[in-house]
Amino acid sequence: MTNRLASSTSPYLLQHADNPVDWHPWSPEAFAEARERGVPVLLSVGYAACHWCHVMAHESFEDDVTAAYMNEHFVNVKVDREERPDVDAVYMAVTQALSGHGGWPMTCFLTPDGEPFYAGTYYPPVPRPGIPAFRQVLEAITHAWHEQGDEVRESAAAIVSQLAFKPLPQSTVDSDVLEGAVVSLLGHFDRAHAGFGNAPKFPPSMVLEFLLRNHERTGSVEALSMVRATCDAMANGGLYDQLAGGFARYSVDAGWVVPHFEKMLYDNALLLRVYAHLSRRDESERYRQVVRETAEFLLRSLGTAEGGFAASLDADTEGVEGLTYVWTPAQLAEVLGEAEGARAAVLYGVTEDGTFEHGSSTLRMLGAPDPEIAAKLLAARELRPQPGRDDKVVTAWNGLAIAALAEAGAVFGEPRWVAAAERAADLLLDVHLVDGRLLRTSRNGVAGTAAGVLEDYGCFADGLLALHQATGDARWLTVASALLDTALERFAGDEPGVYYDTADDAEALVQRPSDPSDNASPSGASSLASALLTASVLGAPRQAEYRSAAEAAVSRAGLLAAREPRFAGHWLSVAEALALGPVQVAVVGSSPELVSAAWQGVHGGGVVVAGSPDSAPLLADRPLVGGAPAAYVCRGYVCDRPVTTVDELVGALHR
Repeated sequence: MTNRLASSTSPYLLQHADNPVDWHPWSPEAFAEARERGVPVLLSVGYAACHWCHVMAHESFEDDVTAAYMNEHFVNVKVDREERPDVDAVYMAVTQALSGHGGWPMTCFLTPDGEPFYAGTYYPPVPRPGIPAFRQVLEAITHAWHEQGDEVRESAAAIVSQLAFKPLPQSTVDSDVLEGAVVSLLGHFDRAHAGFGNAPKFPPSMVLEFLLRNHERTGSVEALSMVRATCDAMANGGLYDQLAGGFARYSVDAGWVVPHFEKMLYDNALLLRVYAHLSRRDESERYRQVVRETAEFLLRSLGTAEGGFAASLDADTEGVEGLTYVWTPAQLAEVLGEAEGARAAVLYGVTEDGTFEHGSSTLRMLGAPDPEIAAKLLAARELRPQPGRDDKVVTAWNGLAIAALAEAGAVFGEPRWVAAAERAADLLLDVHLVDGRLLRTSRNGVAGTAAGVLEDYGCFADGLLALHQATGDARWLTVASALLDTALERFAGDEPGVYYDTADDAEALVQRPSDPSDNASPSGASSLASALLTASVLGAPRQAEYRSAAEAAVSRAGLLAAREPRFAGHWLSVAEALALGPVQVAVVGSSPELVSAAWQGVHGGGVVVAGSPDSAPLLADRPLVGGAPAAYVCRGYVCDRPVTTVDELVGALHR
């Protein structure tokens, strides 16, 4: 028997459609039923690639006795956090405040008005040290609701009042703040294993982009050293798929050996861009290999039939974490033979004791890559059961992928990558953009119902601006500008530089979310600031207004950048672009050599546009020189004389 989730476009919700729990999607009808029955709402939030979400589902939501209790005493609501990031953000703030930690699955108990009064994450079926059993929690909540209902409601109202939005004060993000961020990051840098902080280690993509831009502007040896060491450690560790490309969500240990195996679109898009940028400053073939393999991973493993990119690959295969990816020495020998298998074990760090579970090992790169061995192992691995795929298309994450593929394609001279970015952009415009407003997701070409949030507008606009640069097609700039205009109109707060994550006409929650922190992906406000600045540099119609809006937004992030630079990486990258100018490179006429040199030499945050004179705003009033193609390099409203040779352009870009 299916429940109310059966018609959802979310693969995560569909995974729960056959549960004995009478799940509702997030809807007014669910809360109306709770009011009518006089019971609280049990809100469960997760996502398809989440290992512990699957565990709790199997232990509790598939259990008939537990489900019967839930159905009798609660209205049960299931939410895909990737589909409704606004709901997730509001109640995750509560969960962190009440329990001292966050994560998924998230379990919250709400009044019929949506006010939270108790929250946690994963609960086991039997008690564990420090963690009550899920059934114990359910019974305690039921007792409190019926015996202390007034106190519960008062507590919920007090919690909501504490959530009231308080914008960050305005502050200057100048060279001192940027230098201070580098110093702070040095203090958190793991000199033994690279990366920042302790286990678990997440790929710090936006922080690495900031450090790379800081090096380009200041020549900081420390900044570049942190980038190289971390990119080396990630690329050569278990976090990276040594056979097929692509990065896992995080490393369980500090040494990047054992990953949490889910692969997210946003991680791989952001890291693709970082490695592509690093390859311009470092000629290491390893970085170029990672770029090529990660781009191909996006196309091969996450590409959808409609032209978009799927949200993730699951951590589990047939209910076992990492089953597809791990190896034993015996398995290597079975595929490669004894001698070559032994060499592969040394190359990939596969030991008899194992680095993972049950004597198996993740693959690391401990020597020079061997494409022949990798190809044989990959062919054998593809015969194994494969992880599930969440094939919904998320607007913001596809925007990140569009930007990464367009830019990497331009830098590497790979038109296939640019074409893939164009197909994804066309899908979003055809399916996700309705009457000038973005929807959050689609699946199989059918749009979901959730409204787009600020990150959808910022990240998609940024992707379109990258496409404009990679192709020279002015229509991408036009569409991006329209999205930015909508974002400025619908998401701005009452004070300059303040933005909410939901539109002014979005469904009202107990709090209108506004989180400036850059976490796993750019915050809505930082992605908007980045796109606004880029559009202004590219000559968008409202370029002066866009730049002012970008500067005002960055000024709200100064305190965050100074105190917690690890959670302000994208903000700091935008601030670096502002500090640098940023650089504009306009190539008029047909010269693949000049275009390639421009993409290889431009600093992060800079822009490149190539085409015939007057075919794009940045090319306006910039003629050929003596009938020959020419490049115009400008910084901060000051332009050098046009150049016509690659050597001259390289010199101009490195001044």
